Amino acid sequence: MSDIRVPELGESIVDATILNWLKKAGDTVAAGEAVAELETDKVNLEVIAEESGMLSSVKKGVGETVRVGEVIGILDSSSSKELRQSSEVPVANREDVASVKKEGSVTSVTPPPSVRPNASGQGLFPLRSTPSIRKEARERGIDLSQVVITPRHTTDNVAPVVEQSVAHPARESVSHPVIPDQRNDEERQKMTRRRLTIAKRLVEAQHTAAHLTTYNEVDMTSVLEVRNRRKAKFKEIYGASLGFMSFFTKATVGALKAYPLLNAEIQEDEMVIKRHYDIGVAVAAEGGLVVPVIRNADRLSFAEIEKELARLAKKARENTLGLSDLQGGTFTITNGGVFGSLFSTPILNAPQVGILGMHGIQERPVARDGQVVIRPMMYIALSYDHRIVDGAEAVQFLVKVKQLIEDPEALLLEG
Repeated sequence: MSDIRVPELGESIVDATILNWLKKAGDTVAAGEAVAELETDKVNLEVIAEESGMLSSVKKGVGETVRVGEVIGILDSSSSKELRQSSEVPVANREDVASVKKEGSVTSVTPPPSVRPNASGQGLFPLRSTPSIRKEARERGIDLSQVVITPRHTTDNVAPVVEQSVAHPARESVSHPVIPDQRNDEERQKMTRRRLTIAKRLVEAQHTAAHLTTYNEVDMTSVLEVRNRRKAKFKEIYGASLGFMSFFTKATVGALKAYPLLNAEIQEDEMVIKRHYDIGVAVAAEGGLVVPVIRNADRLSFAEIEKELARLAKKARENTLGLSDLQGGTFTITNGGVFGSLFSTPILNAPQVGILGMHGIQERPVARDGQVVIRPMMYIALSYDHRIVDGAEAVQFLVKVKQLIEDPEALLLEG
């Protein structure tokens, strides 16, 4: 017998949630084969069997929180013959049942005293309370420990009726309406661990940082002209599509070099100003928003940025991002324009102190040289931490991004 334990999960991560058992009790397992999938705050990880054998028992069920090194299953490495049924019921499938008494070969089930037929011969069943039921019961002054359910049979259906328990036989049974768990047109879903973590960190960012946002707009005429003229040849040479993100990544790096406090973070009473440019790019994945990082973006060409973006986006869609893909970003870019957003306020990705928001491109009239012309325009937003970034610096940073995008050739000089 050998234990299946929770592996090391990565820096600062000490626990995880069991997302799925890939093997069930009684299944044979080969060495190096995944037996379970864990969900952490950032990525999903597989638990790998270190030797061959049979999964004899499951100690932790789906949805349970487990810590690094904790035993979640037992592997019987001495048995490599035919599959045999495990004697232990998986935790995820257990149900609370009435006490069982065995007399010889006959098994009899003894229901608790409060669950017994009433005078009409109908069975009484304990009420399974939910948060909504408990709330309404408190408001009505009902003691749920004294409440049972009597099935009422009609020609069309079977509808439960809540009655006071027979604990007071001298008192008439008082009927109460059934307290519904929820409406028929509502659905209740448990939040995933990752979604809970995203929610917690976004709220923390707003509570801990002096969060402000400044806006500007960019004329995308020049970028669109370069992109339309070069994208076919770019694809042919580099095997990657020429998108807007490489332009904005380069423009962001140029602006960060000019205004370095946007590429910093606060650690206690110090500012850590970073001279490397690891740009996080927000990606909408199935399990929630993730921010993989493009390392040393200042040293990469347009083609290298586009290839790295494609690689990270593919891993995000396939849920195969590793912790190393997500850690250590110095600044973040998010593009709500791909979903049709025209204007928004991005939230800081702590501990970073700046995030640039891109939006959709919309043709609208603008004034140029005394004339009104139609131009493809994009609103851009910079959210920043006012604790170390002053408003003037934030505005100038955004103006620098605007200037570099409206003059793409300047990006070559910045690079």
